[in-house]
Amino acid sequence: MIDELHEECGVMGIFNGENIVKNLAMGLYALQHRGQESAGIAAADGEKVRVSKSMGLVADLAEEGRLESIAENCFAAVGHVRYSTTGSRTLANAQPMLVSCKWGYLAVAHNGNITNAHELRAEMEANGHIFQSTSDSEVLLHEISRTKADNLPNAIRIAVQKFKGSFCLIFLTADSMYVIRDGYGFRPLCFGKRNNSWVFASESCAFDLLGVDYVRDVAPGEFLSINKSGVRQEQLIKKERKAFCIFEFVYFARPDSIIFEQSADKIRRKMGKKLAEESPVDADIIIPCPDSSTTAALGYAQASGIQFEIGILRNHYVGRTFIDPSQNVREQKVKLKFNTINGVLKDKKVCLVDDSIVRGTTLKIICKMLREAGAKEVHIRIASSPVKCPCYFGMDFPSPSELVANALGTAEVAKMLGVESLGYLSVDGMRQCTGAPEDFCGACFDGIYPEDFCHAGKTRCGEAT
Repeated sequence: MIDELHEECGVMGIFNGENIVKNLAMGLYALQHRGQESAGIAAADGEKVRVSKSMGLVADLAEEGRLESIAENCFAAVGHVRYSTTGSRTLANAQPMLVSCKWGYLAVAHNGNITNAHELRAEMEANGHIFQSTSDSEVLLHEISRTKADNLPNAIRIAVQKFKGSFCLIFLTADSMYVIRDGYGFRPLCFGKRNNSWVFASESCAFDLLGVDYVRDVAPGEFLSINKSGVRQEQLIKKERKAFCIFEFVYFARPDSIIFEQSADKIRRKMGKKLAEESPVDADIIIPCPDSSTTAALGYAQASGIQFEIGILRNHYVGRTFIDPSQNVREQKVKLKFNTINGVLKDKKVCLVDDSIVRGTTLKIICKMLREAGAKEVHIRIASSPVKCPCYFGMDFPSPSELVANALGTAEVAKMLGVESLGYLSVDGMRQCTGAPEDFCGACFDGIYPEDFCHAGKTRCGEAT
């Protein structure tokens, strides 16, 4: 496997307006980086909710008239792009999930990870519940349907109090939409407006294509009810602190997005500048590891005064067809995906800025490619801290044994990569760049989790309370 990280998914909802299904699909294109495994849209027409889903990209969903079949008379819709961290890769796990319950049609698009879903599911199965998927989102729907509430909004209010972990949820019924974010605010969720349309999305970049004005974030623990009468807001879940995922700024969010009510581009530049302050380098050029590290590398170059160059290009259209199993498969994949610009690198002391190191396998091959391109020295600077612990709140981090920084110190990782030096941004440095250090979760770096994440009540990496 190429050494990459994945978000679990991206969500979007539009209530009221014209060409809703088409516009929602456009917004999902902008969120495609958050999930490339499956895509789906559920649309409401006042009487029923219809859903169209497919494995693959949004472009696959839009083929063969799939969207036209649900667009007629649509006044509200929710959409989803998925990469699985919980549940296997099947169409049954693709979202939005649609069920028929005692309140009628109910669809949900979910970004996050319900950490106590296994316990809740085991209890339900013992009581006769039947499941059709392995997704925690189906557990969520079952929990809502089995409440004793007298209406759906109250059922949602009751059910979410039982959930641990992270969730940004957009529910759709035949005539209403409900939006809720967990009390810590782990994952981002934006609220926008265009004329008489209300729009919600994981990142504000989904608004730009549609001319939607970013209004604000959906607040942690906030519950919004949207119908023809307007939007009703209430603070449903209260926590003592916020726990925004700092890795959204490090890697996942598009730099042109506003998340956690801040510009991802500006925060990444600050991280690059802070990295240059904390870990200077004697180099001729600064190059990014494309594409997620470009902004941080620009910040590093600006702060250090060292020339910024593009020394590696990335191919975004690599498939599986030309992999030769008789050769080193991982190295083939990396070389298909990245290529060096030899004229930039030859006889230069090169500092490569990357956003993070997970397993280190891809970076090791890239460093070898830089040597082969004629680089005199190779230095690595990482615009985040060493990733030492898994994430339980919606990121696809490997187990601790697969995280290179969990087993090796900085000097040992540098030796493994075959480079002259390696430097990381400190945890405190990362937090300072956000402007709100206490509001961010950095558990994958420091092992301190904001809440227990399994039945053992663990709040620290490798420890139980």
